[in-house]
Amino acid sequence: MNRRQFNQGLVAMAFGGLASHLHASQSRLQTTAMAQNTAYGKLIPDPNALLDLPSGFNYQVISRLGDKMHDDLDVPDRADGMGCFYLDDKRVVLIRNHEIAANKLIKKHHGDKQAMMLEFAYDTFENTYPLPGGTSSIVYNLQSKRVEQQFMSLIGTIRNCSGGVTPWETWLTCEESVDKADKMISKDHGYVFEVPANATKMVNAIPIKAMGRFNHEAACVDPRTGIVYMTEDRNDSLIYRYIPNQKANLQAGGRLQALVIAQKPKFDTRNWHSESMLLKQEMAVEWIELDHPESPDDDLRLRGFNAGAALFARGEGIHWGDNELYFCCTNGGAKKLGQIMRYVPSLVEGSPSENKRPGKLSLFVESEYPQAMNFADNVTVAPNGHLIVCEDQYTDHTENHIKGVTPDGKTYDLARVRLQTEPAGACFSPDGRTLFVNLYSPTTTVAITGPWDSFIL
Repeated sequence: MNRRQFNQGLVAMAFGGLASHLHASQSRLQTTAMAQNTAYGKLIPDPNALLDLPSGFNYQVISRLGDKMHDDLDVPDRADGMGCFYLDDKRVVLIRNHEIAANKLIKKHHGDKQAMMLEFAYDTFENTYPLPGGTSSIVYNLQSKRVEQQFMSLIGTIRNCSGGVTPWETWLTCEESVDKADKMISKDHGYVFEVPANATKMVNAIPIKAMGRFNHEAACVDPRTGIVYMTEDRNDSLIYRYIPNQKANLQAGGRLQALVIAQKPKFDTRNWHSESMLLKQEMAVEWIELDHPESPDDDLRLRGFNAGAALFARGEGIHWGDNELYFCCTNGGAKKLGQIMRYVPSLVEGSPSENKRPGKLSLFVESEYPQAMNFADNVTVAPNGHLIVCEDQYTDHTENHIKGVTPDGKTYDLARVRLQTEPAGACFSPDGRTLFVNLYSPTTTVAITGPWDSFIL
């Protein structure tokens, strides 16, 4: 069994129960029906004031802001989305985004490293300094619980927010930016870049322009078709899909499309002004073509909506399951506390006959209380089939949690962040025993272990 088959098998097993049992709640009130912290027990205050976890769970800090990496560069700040890949029986590699804007550039020379970074960087500041966004890679030994290598794997981009893993073992890192070339920077931004999991040093940063230029958030790939689904972090965002001309070769071009609710053009899923999107109700979808994907005027979502595409409230984390995907809408819902959507593709997804057997979209969770879910962002899946959601609150004082969501749509606390920052990039090791999470700023990457199969529902 090769690594790709191994990873796909683990994903299928992890989502096996989820695919057959995960349905929307009958009522939004059920989202809070579970008493807090009953899945694994109450959260135990962390004496180090970093991350509160249930009894029996532990975390290990494996990387921090400013740590010297093996390429002699420092770990950057603002760690966001992250993916985990199997390397061998002992090791995994984490590819970690850094959501750093151009104006956060630290003008620091690294000797001969400066020339090397300029060679690989997508863009520079004043033709002198690589733009500070990008990805870092961490090779972690699951047995020894030690980091064997850390290095910058992509540089010269802006606000690398989230992304997604591919079945061909690469990380799609997405720019949450539509900055344009000006006197300070030389290129337009707002693209997806690809980083191989087996990279051992910085790779050339090459945008996949056919995947669209917009305020990218996250991506996931259907291993059956190779179609990439993408979210957009805007209040009036769309859901996109990219159908590549060649499976596993995204740079070879393809078609960019937007999701439309069948028979209901310009449908508003946000539920801000009325209850348009009902829990559990499956709605057939269609997809419309979007031309001029490089969108110099940042109008993809506007053109898509005018052509009938559905609106979503700040699409963020997205995760592929067993022939289904889930994505978060951070401020969706009547209370603007967050939604989680579920999409089941057509059996003939992407083909001319899919409208006869359309994919189905449904609302899985909509929060009515901050205690249930407060601004859902990144999402992944636990070994027991529960969704794991990172909160990202937009308040002066935050108390962000890592939430679990049961197969019937109830939520519970898995962890509480004690710092004034968000958890991000949650992803499991392929064996399902370790949950890796970033604390956004100052960058702190942790490995969480514990009795994942001991939930008491």
